[in-house]
Amino acid sequence: MLNSRTLLIVDDCAEDRKIYRRYLLKDTHFSYEIVDADSAETGLSLWQQMQFDAILLDFCLPDMSGFEFLERLENQKINNYFDTHSSVIMLTGQGNEKVAVQAMKKGIQDYLVKQNLKADVLQLAVRNAIKQSCLQTQLSKKNRQQRLIATTALRIRESLDLEQILHTAVAEVQQLLKCDRVVLYQFALGTAGEKIVQSLASNRQPLECTSIFNSYEIAAVGASNHWQCQGEICNIYAASVHQPDHPHEVFEQLLNRQANLIVPINLSQELNHEARIWGLLVAHQCQQESQTAKIWQPDEVEMLNEVAVQLAIAIQQAELLAQTQASLNKEKQLNGFKSQFIATVSHEYRTPLASILAAASTLKQHGDKLDDCKQQRFLEMIEDKARHLSKLIDEVLQVNQIELEKTKFKPIPLDLLQFFSELMEQQRLTVGEKHELTFKINGNCQGFWGDRGLLRQIFINLISNAIKYSPDGGDIEFHLIGKDTEIIFSIQDNGIGIPSQEQKNLFQSFSRASNVDTIPGTGLGLAIAKSCVDLHGGNIALDSRIGQGTKVTVTLPKRQN
Repeated sequence: MLNSRTLLIVDDCAEDRKIYRRYLLKDTHFSYEIVDADSAETGLSLWQQMQFDAILLDFCLPDMSGFEFLERLENQKINNYFDTHSSVIMLTGQGNEKVAVQAMKKGIQDYLVKQNLKADVLQLAVRNAIKQSCLQTQLSKKNRQQRLIATTALRIRESLDLEQILHTAVAEVQQLLKCDRVVLYQFALGTAGEKIVQSLASNRQPLECTSIFNSYEIAAVGASNHWQCQGEICNIYAASVHQPDHPHEVFEQLLNRQANLIVPINLSQELNHEARIWGLLVAHQCQQESQTAKIWQPDEVEMLNEVAVQLAIAIQQAELLAQTQASLNKEKQLNGFKSQFIATVSHEYRTPLASILAAASTLKQHGDKLDDCKQQRFLEMIEDKARHLSKLIDEVLQVNQIELEKTKFKPIPLDLLQFFSELMEQQRLTVGEKHELTFKINGNCQGFWGDRGLLRQIFINLISNAIKYSPDGGDIEFHLIGKDTEIIFSIQDNGIGIPSQEQKNLFQSFSRASNVDTIPGTGLGLAIAKSCVDLHGGNIALDSRIGQGTKVTVTLPKRQN
């Protein structure tokens, strides 16, 4: 089958037009669709409608010269952004070397004299003109595509905000490819599925073509995301694949859908020079009338690949910025923590140290004048303040381990009844007469695996707070409840309570309630307790009323999965 080409003959002589047509229809290399025009204006109008592969142009026309025709033709191309290039062969009744040179300078492909024209000469000239036209068209189209891609890349990379980058990419690709829908399909790392992060549907999107993903290999899960188009609901399904750990297989499965033009978005890894697939960029198009899948052209595939590369660069820049900002925020928080730490520790250490120094100085200078009872009180004060300092040091070391993420979780099987009974007895030995400690047990507490040291930290910090912030004494209840898969324990006091608006911040380091007055403390106890609970995979909650006391409840799984 011969290649078919379109040809425009612009000549006011009907007889000449018939001769050209007859010669060309005998060509064994091409078949031609030939259109005639008897004036320049008619020829220009026809070219704008069909954009022919080649033009046979008479130099002398009734309404303008061949040179004027060429100038008008070039203006049409520029003003209407046509990529198609039509090579022009100029024909004249008499040979004129000066005119021929001038015509060549204006860009015509060939110059032929009518009197000497033969069929083979015309056929060869037209074939060469068409070849030249094809090369020029390809070059123009390539240049235009590169300009469009460069503009698209610039717009995508204008922002360093990931959400804005993705939204811009979707809008720009739809404009670039003139397609119905563009979807960014992100592989969500560490989950069982993937998610669509951006989608855009044009108003002309037919409802029958709204399903982007095929169901024979990809199962749609959950509710669909809805996008409004012309009053109809167009559905795009978030998909969960059977083999989520192999995104390249997902890509190949999606590629079988002809209506989808799909390219991967690969992020480079500088350390090992390997690419990490971030997701897929999908362009979707259905033919409006037949509802059949669009046949994507190689240049469209190339353009989408180019955009995917630029999008990958923009995503990496956004991720790098986010990581940098996170590091700066963490550094800022760490600096704030250090400042608060120095201020708190300095204050909390100064008071017991002053008491120790005063007691020691008194014993040194006046010990021989003091009776045994007073000497014993001073020694007890030194011992008590030294214990307090030791506790402060332990808290500081624990918080430092937590901040550096060096605290390890080492679970072992624990007999909780014996464990907490021993801790309660230790507390009863040190607590004053004003406080009464009660231990209540309910349910099955067997089968618990936990970290002995961390669990002790939780208990000690919570019970110490309950005693410390109940300065008038009263009952302090410890409840232990065993369930099938979890352990719940709570500590309830009747102390000063915590203002409701301050309760949410008390699990942060150095955070203390505004009503503690002169009761000493660092504000580290609840923060340490929460970190230990988190390492067990549990949760901690606080309920308190001013003047009525506080209840702290800890829920831990019997064994982490």
